[in-house]
Amino acid sequence: MRVFHLEAELWLPVPRSDVFPFFADAGNLEQITPPWLKFEITTPRPIAMKAGALIDYRISLRGLPMRWRTEISVWAPPYRFVDRQLKGPYRQWVHEHTFDERDGGTLCTDRVDYAVLGGALIERLFVRRDVRRIFEHRTAALRKHFHVSDQSQPAWVKPGITFR
Repeated sequence: MRVFHLEAELWLPVPRSDVFPFFADAGNLEQITPPWLKFEITTPRPIAMKAGALIDYRISLRGLPMRWRTEISVWAPPYRFVDRQLKGPYRQWVHEHTFDERDGGTLCTDRVDYAVLGGALIERLFVRRDVRRIFEHRTAALRKHFHVSDQSQPAWVKPGITFR
């Protein structure tokens, strides 16, 4: 099974003590997920975020409705957490979120290791484009939520989304 890697960075000019609670509320996922996924959390709320927490969702991927279940496998507030897919559209999906205080704000880094049915060809033709669009939407939604303009990113932030 070939595993692909994504990394995305976003610096927000607000303290980690304001940023992490936004991510700690699973309900905010609906706010930062693109509408074309028809994303809906089906786990009753509030969801107690902790290692071992299970979160169920409904999504529509390329018009196909499906269920997705993730587990919070690492919970280390306010520094990081990791969610991993237990059931869903990927063969593997492990998403690490880190929050580092830097230059008077918070550097939010997403690292995702994922694998898909169909391997490299399907990843290149379909999945990478969709994943890029999801993270681009997420970045725009976070900038809007935290009132960040494009010009406020420090020069040391890696631009865009990196795949390898």
